[in-house]
Amino acid sequence: MIHKLRIQRIGDSLGAIFPKEMLERLQLDEGSELVATDTPNGISLTVVDPHFDAAMKAFRRRQERYQNTLRRLAE
Repeated sequence: MIHKLRIQRIGDSLGAIFPKEMLERLQLDEGSELVATDTPNGISLTVVDPHFDAAMKAFRRRQERYQNTLRRLAE
């Protein structure tokens, strides 16, 4: 499904207006966060998963603590 997004002025900034159907499908609401990724086919928008962010923070803490062990396991 293709949707056109319109850019309009919101205060001193610019913002994209998402169609209601797209917001419902992605389960987005005011304050939801998206990640924009530049791909060979254009820009990809992905909904931020708070559980993934928490898991990555935990991994990075362990990665720092056990970097020598992880390096030896990778050999």
